[in-house]
Amino acid sequence: MVYQKKIVEEVSGWLRIFDDGWVDRTWTGPPQVKFMAEPVPPHEEFIEGVAIRDVTIDENSGLSVRIYLPQHEPDHYTDNSDKLPLIVHFHGGGFCISQADWYMYYYIYSRLARSAPAIVVSVYLRLAPEHRLPAAIDDGFSALMWLRALAQGQESYEPWLNNHGDFNRVFLIGDSSGGNLVHHVAARAGQVDLSPMRLAGGIPVHPGFVRSERSKSEMEQPESPFLTLDMVDRFLKLALPKGCTKDHPFTCPMGHAAPPLDSLNLPPFLLCVAEADLIRDTEMEYYEAMKKANKDVELLINPGVGHSFYLNKIAVDMDPHTAAQTTGLLEGIVEFIKKH
Repeated sequence: MVYQKKIVEEVSGWLRIFDDGWVDRTWTGPPQVKFMAEPVPPHEEFIEGVAIRDVTIDENSGLSVRIYLPQHEPDHYTDNSDKLPLIVHFHGGGFCISQADWYMYYYIYSRLARSAPAIVVSVYLRLAPEHRLPAAIDDGFSALMWLRALAQGQESYEPWLNNHGDFNRVFLIGDSSGGNLVHHVAARAGQVDLSPMRLAGGIPVHPGFVRSERSKSEMEQPESPFLTLDMVDRFLKLALPKGCTKDHPFTCPMGHAAPPLDSLNLPPFLLCVAEADLIRDTEMEYYEAMKKANKDVELLINPGVGHSFYLNKIAVDMDPHTAAQTTGLLEGIVEFIKKH
């Protein structure tokens, strides 16, 4: 008799876990959206003003990053004119799915690289449940330490970054669960000497800040293609350390179990919130807690759109409101980068 593997855990469309521990991340949802989760191969030549390469930054662990280099003409009227800010990007996916080379990130982060202009360094994060938190936080911090090594001119050297990057203006950005990493990597970075590099800012975009008790927006806001309550619950159960609830500091940095925010050494933050996001209320709790802790935090709210709306290429192409809000979000991010 042939043994049939059984599914023991499933997150609709995105992920299935079998009784032998195997994790299948084949997309099984509507085929018309599959292209957004397809990998985009690197291209060292400029296409639409951006070149891309993948670089392994730790031979032992295999940790790698994707670098987006925009075509830019140096401005000869400013100091350090030919150097571009560096934006370290942490992808979303509830810590369990998605990759730095997916089309949904390629199309938006090549656009950000062009419009800033800035060099984007997107980290290929380890995924849960094979690698539960803090694995992804460790990977994000390791990428930042690699940039510090490049800035110090140690044995590491990466021509795109060393020749074109301004290590005095390094920013962290993250989508959804990647926004959690912005907070935790910045907090960890605040405990070490980064010189000669400087962490200039953090940009959590629709971060996965939640708590055990359902918020009002979780109960009242409509679910979106990129976020349902089922996804929140199931992904976080697979991602958090075993036996932990959503009140864990990884997902509730404003909660009682987390280190007091006023004890953290954080750079200026721009918190980006979607008005119709399921988890809007808990993101706003984080904002209020940051303000109360006297942290430098700005707020950018996009009206009439839901969680990770800007990554939904179909909506951005088909719906003028989503397109306009995506432009507004990117303009707000670029303005924040230019200020710091």
